[in-house]
Amino acid sequence: MKTIPGSKIPDFLQKLQWIFNPTGYFQSNHHRYPEIFRANGMGFGGKVIITSNPEIIQYVLTHDRQEFLSPSRLNTQFQPVLGNYSVIMIDGERHRQRRQLVMPSFHGQRLKAYGELTCRITKEAMEKLPTNQPFLARNITQDISLQVIMEAVFGITQGERYQKLQQLLKQLLDNFNSPITSALLFFPGLQQDWGKWSPWGQFVAQRKAINELLYAEISDRHANPDVNRQDILSLLMEARDEQGERMRDEELRDELITLLIAGYETTASAMAWALYWLHYHPQVREKLLEELDTLSPSAEGMDIFRLPYLTAVCNETLRLTPSGMLTFPRVPQETVEIAGYTFEPEDMIMGCIYLTHRREDIYSNPEHFNPERFINHQYSAYEFMPFGGGARRCMGEALAQFEMKLVVATIMSEYQLRLADSKPETQKRRGLTLAPANGVKMILEGKREDKTVRELALSQ
Repeated sequence: MKTIPGSKIPDFLQKLQWIFNPTGYFQSNHHRYPEIFRANGMGFGGKVIITSNPEIIQYVLTHDRQEFLSPSRLNTQFQPVLGNYSVIMIDGERHRQRRQLVMPSFHGQRLKAYGELTCRITKEAMEKLPTNQPFLARNITQDISLQVIMEAVFGITQGERYQKLQQLLKQLLDNFNSPITSALLFFPGLQQDWGKWSPWGQFVAQRKAINELLYAEISDRHANPDVNRQDILSLLMEARDEQGERMRDEELRDELITLLIAGYETTASAMAWALYWLHYHPQVREKLLEELDTLSPSAEGMDIFRLPYLTAVCNETLRLTPSGMLTFPRVPQETVEIAGYTFEPEDMIMGCIYLTHRREDIYSNPEHFNPERFINHQYSAYEFMPFGGGARRCMGEALAQFEMKLVVATIMSEYQLRLADSKPETQKRRGLTLAPANGVKMILEGKREDKTVRELALSQ
């Protein structure tokens, strides 16, 4: 029987490293313990076990809700932002029913309907940028992604209420835009409201203003029901549980804030990273442009979505620079042996997305950005898992991938960009996720030449 090793560093120092330098924390432990290690200092409470071993991850995630549970009580860092009734903060049958209710809004015909909208929003955002002046790519992708998810959730993005809500949501998450401010989520003792000039007081005031806007929207929908609306809020308000009960307004609020924040924050980072890698590796950019130039003028969203090299670029971006670091904690219901290791009921097991994506036995030269690896090989759901897995796999995965491909394709096809800084971009903590440390500073040089014009110039 194998022993699960653990760091000898005091728990408090481990927690500080996990908060302020999470990638360094993972890498240093992975160097010493390549498969699995105990990380009791991360602040989740109890006996935390981190693994990058796909065999262990597969067993745990395929026995979700059976031998393993994912109790919401372990997700306390999310509670101040998402509330008590979010899909992340509920368990068991309620959790399963909520997922079944929401997920159709991110698939099928609903997904196709977001295609034209996404391309239009992307062009509008890019047209506002001045040429030959630096801008932060993540700010632009954040604006785009937020408008897309607002459309999905509310069915509309126009009007004073929606504009104010977008502004407040960005401000709310910008409170945690650095490892230092993110520490507020990990140290409850720091969550003190000393007025709007204190960090937590400012957060509480913004959360209150957001709640007022969401409850006002819910109230308006109650007063003016429309059975023809297909946005997520309308579907949630019409849904009933097995006892025939509708969701309470507090439950609607928490689900809305979860969908809005989870639906744009990580996607914004992923799209900014894709733009970075494409311009950091010119040969990758040129190969993608050749593929994009094969699209007909009448190409639709699903035509773009199916492009193989674009898919490989986006997958490699999600592999090398994932926004999510860990799967949700799983707790065994009884003693279980996996891959020679014994796990007890008091253990909390988390698959490390960041480390699994960097395993040399899965990905050759893992620190190198190489989209071709996704052309030449099919990875399992436990080797490549940017959206987690099991019962708590990201519900918006399909929309995130669809949106990412369309935004990247639209920007690359129509605009000429370059990196404004030769210094390599790195990852840093942003709240509970990873984001580009410097926001990916770029310069818009202008519109890209029309394909017909380029072909004519080459022929002369």
